Amino acid sequence: MTTTSAQTTAGASQEPGPAAGRTRRRAGPPPIARGVWPLLMPAMVVTGLLVFLPVIYTVWLSISERQPSGTNTGFVGWSNFARMFEDPQFWNSVQVTLFLFIVCLTVETVLGLALGFLLSIDVPGRRFFQGLMLVPAITAMVAVALVWLLIYDPTLGAANQILTAIGLDPVVWLGDPDIAIWSIAIVDIWQWTPFMALIIAAGIRSLPSEPFEAASIDGASGWAKARRVGLPLLMPVLSVAVLLRTVDLLRFFDTVYVMTQGGPVNSTMTLNVFGYRTAFVDQQASYAAALQLSLLLLVVVVAGFFTWWRRRLSIEY
Repeated sequence: MTTTSAQTTAGASQEPGPAAGRTRRRAGPPPIARGVWPLLMPAMVVTGLLVFLPVIYTVWLSISERQPSGTNTGFVGWSNFARMFEDPQFWNSVQVTLFLFIVCLTVETVLGLALGFLLSIDVPGRRFFQGLMLVPAITAMVAVALVWLLIYDPTLGAANQILTAIGLDPVVWLGDPDIAIWSIAIVDIWQWTPFMALIIAAGIRSLPSEPFEAASIDGASGWAKARRVGLPLLMPVLSVAVLLRTVDLLRFFDTVYVMTQGGPVNSTMTLNVFGYRTAFVDQQASYAAALQLSLLLLVVVVAGFFTWWRRRLSIEY
């Protein structure tokens, strides 16, 4: 009788019960997921039309010759791209774009780390200061550029008044080719450093406390804990902030066009501004299309590198 009872129990244990059946059903996609694609298709179609059709048209425009009258004279192959690589203004615009990208990204990251650390400290009024620091980033770039035009005014601007008050000579901020590009960089740093700081501050507050406590027990100083513990843990968040700023900096347009339109003497002519002026001022649409494709390629390559770096950091940490 005991043997029969044990066999019955063993047989019952081998039979799939309700829980096992539920486990097998959960292994597949949930029922609601099977009807998701029909709901997503309209949005995917619209997105594809808005993204891929302009790119395809730009490619066709770059390998053809469009006259200012609007007529297309036909296929010209890679002549626009060959002209682009032989154009010294193209290389100047690439140099200006990369200069602004490197300078602004470096300064904004370093200052963002410092401000992010200060914003991560729980002090009275922290939320108010966080909201206040976000104002430059949410303000339209055109409005920011117009305000800084007034600040940089050679006679009435606040920048030269401050220099005069401390005994220095006034500066032609946007009229000197050697200073204009730095003036543009200052505007971008002022506007977007708080944005970097807020992302970094949120990342700092989300870090686990155990590694820092272990470092304190080992006798590490505050600087050593920040450099050897905090910064490596913060790298995934920092890489996201850097990636966001990378895409914006390579497409630098609004501030430059409003403040200098690429001058003086093309010293602030970014690749995006150069392409715009080529298309709408010089009326060379096909050549401008080739320039914009080169900008697209530059954004894809640099953003792809930072995306690879971010994924590698997420795997390591």
